[in-house]
This record gives sequence, C-alpha cells and structure tokens, in this order.
Amino acid sequence: MGETFLKFSPFRVRNYRFQWPADLLTSWAFEMETLILGWYILVETGSVLLLSLFAALYFVGTLVAPVLGVVGDRIGHRDLLAGMRMVYMALAATLTLLIFTGNLTPLYVFIIAGIMGLVRPSDLGVRGALVATIMPHDQLIGALSISRTTMDTARMAGALSGAGIFALLGMGPAYIAIFTIYTASTLLTLCIVAPAKPHPASEMASDLLRQSPLRDLKEGIAYVWNSPRMQASIWVAFLVNLTAYPLSGGLLPYIAREVYGANETGLGYLSASFAAGSLAGSVGLGLVGGVRVARLMIAATLLWYVMLLVFAQVQTVPTAIACLVVAGFAQSLAMISLAVILMRTASEHLRGRVMGVRMMAIYSLPLGLLMAGNLIGQIGFTTTATLYAASGLTLLLFIVLRWRSELWHVHAPANVK
Repeated sequence: MGETFLKFSPFRVRNYRFQWPADLLTSWAFEMETLILGWYILVETGSVLLLSLFAALYFVGTLVAPVLGVVGDRIGHRDLLAGMRMVYMALAATLTLLIFTGNLTPLYVFIIAGIMGLVRPSDLGVRGALVATIMPHDQLIGALSISRTTMDTARMAGALSGAGIFALLGMGPAYIAIFTIYTASTLLTLCIVAPAKPHPASEMASDLLRQSPLRDLKEGIAYVWNSPRMQASIWVAFLVNLTAYPLSGGLLPYIAREVYGANETGLGYLSASFAAGSLAGSVGLGLVGGVRVARLMIAATLLWYVMLLVFAQVQTVPTAIACLVVAGFAQSLAMISLAVILMRTASEHLRGRVMGVRMMAIYSLPLGLLMAGNLIGQIGFTTTATLYAASGLTLLLFIVLRWRSELWHVHAPANVK
C-alpha cells in the first residue's frame, strides 16, 4: 500500500496539486469544444472535407510552437501557460455571445478555430516543460504519466458531458459550461508558484537569456536534430500525427454519423472509448514505472497501428469501441514514453524549446486530416483508413531500423530504467 502511494507522490508537491486539476479542466474544455463544434460543422455543411479542414485549423499553431517554447524558457512556463488559457477564455466568451445573439455561422467557427489553433497545440508541450521544472528528476515518469490522465479523463468526461449537454440543452448552455471551465483552469494555473522567470544557475545560462529569440529557436531545432534519440522520437511523433491520430480524432464525427449512423451520443461513446483505453495506459504506466521507455514506445506504436487496421474493417459500434479502447491504451503508452525520452535527454534550460519542436511535429496532423478528408470522398473510409494504418506501420519499422541502436538496444540511454 505504501509503495502504491509513492507512485502517486507527485501530488505531495504543492505546485503539482494545482497544475494537475488546471490541466484537467483545460483538456475537458478542449474535448467538449472539439466535439460540439465538429458536429455543428458536419451538420451545417454536410461536408467531410470541411470537417477535416475545421479539425486541421486547431493545429495551425504547430509551426509557431518552437517560438512559444522560447517564450516559455524566457518568461517562465507558468506565466506562458496562464496567458494561453486566458486566450481560450476570451475565444469561448466570443462564441457564447455569437450563439446567444443568433449570429453564429460556420465561417465564424472557422475563424475562431483558426485563432485558437495558433495557441492550443503548444498547451501540451508547455505543460510537460512545467512538470519537468517543478518535479524532481526521479519522479518524472510518474508525474508525466499522471499528468497524461488529465487528457484521458477529460476526453471521457468531456466527450460524454459535452454530447449530453449539447443534445439536451443546446449549444448555448454547453458553451457557458466551456467558458466556466476555462476560467477555473486559468485561476488554478495562476496559483502555481514556480519561478516566473528562469533563474540561471551559471554564466552560460545568463548568456542564453541575452540571446535573440531567433537564435534560441535555431539552437533548439539544432539541439534536437543532433541528438539521435530525440530526432528519432520526433519522427515517431510526426508519423503518428500524420497517419494515426486523424482516424481516432478529427474524423470521428464523420465516422460516427456516416459509417455507423450514430447521433451526438454515439459520437461521445466513440470518443470516450479511445480515452478510456488511454486512461488505463496512463495509470498503468504510472503505477508500474521502471520500464525501458524506447522499447515500450516502439511496441505500443506497433499495437496502435494494428488496432487501427482492424478498426478500418469493422462495421458495428460495439466492435469499433473495443478497437478504440485498445488503440487508446497503446497510444498512451507510446506518447508518455516519447515525452520521457525527450525530457530525460534535454538540458533543463532547453526543455521549452525541445517541447516546442515536439509540438511542431504535430503539424503533420492537419496535413493528415486534409488528405484523409479528400481521400474519403474519392475511395471511401475503409480504404483510406487501411492505407493510413498500413503506411504508418511500414514507416515505423523503417524508423526502428534506422535508429535501432538508440531505440532498441537494451543498453541504449533511452532504455535505461
């Protein structure tokens, strides 16, 4: 019992007790917003291509994520995160006003999603950098695993509650709830008392603060590129965002409505099933710990693609839910392992830039969504999903072979327990 408690010892750190619920509420609002607006766009336009465009807009900011990483390293990750969440509040308030005044149109949704997309992709990376700042090194795996549960539980609760409120009360009350959640998450973030500005521990760190932001950005990209295990991890992140996440995320409204003939509630169940598996993976890894993370990342990503191949062939909602549960479980293990590799490898004063580069890899997600939306209209969902999963599996094996000494060798630094 005492050993189990130690696995959850991150909660003994005051700052973590504020960050975890703040991240949870933010993720909850993200899921509600994505589900509600995705369904709205699909119903109003009837176009899978416009749905994929809407989903892609949430990730346009991946190109500026390294810049925000630089900002976080300079002003402090707590202050940056709080500022980002104030932006979410303002955009949710704008949408709420448009809904209640009867002025909401798909065009306004696209505009607001585009603005949101400039900031939102960096949220996960800044969270990870802040966790790495406030937690002792020996608790990093546990802290990141438990931190990951904020997205998993939010995707379950947010998807189900968002779909329920939307179906029962309409879009207006649902957006009042979203605005309230963003407000609470911002206030909790401001309660974190991590240093607002990096405090250099050496003359070298002081010099870094005097460098230009552009030089900081170039240094971060070069730093990742020159570390084989970080470069390999970034390629894995790029690949899964291009070929795996579109099938279990942005395209779910289309899959629920057109493939399975489900309503908003059915969409909520499909989204929550992926999150349930992801939550099981996050909690399980947080409890177990002491794993060879690079090998786990590879094995879990392979399982993820195999389940997506099966998901592409099934024709019933219960079977699809089962596939998404296993896919979510594998996805969680893979992405936590990837984050641990990056955070263990990166120097403390470069963590923000490294996570910014990691978020930049998410730019492949909007590309994958747009290509999938176009392909589904031409060759159908089953063929498109099979093509995506098979291509991802093949390219993953290439990455493993190319960097096998860094990712698979039992004595590689990335596999140190």
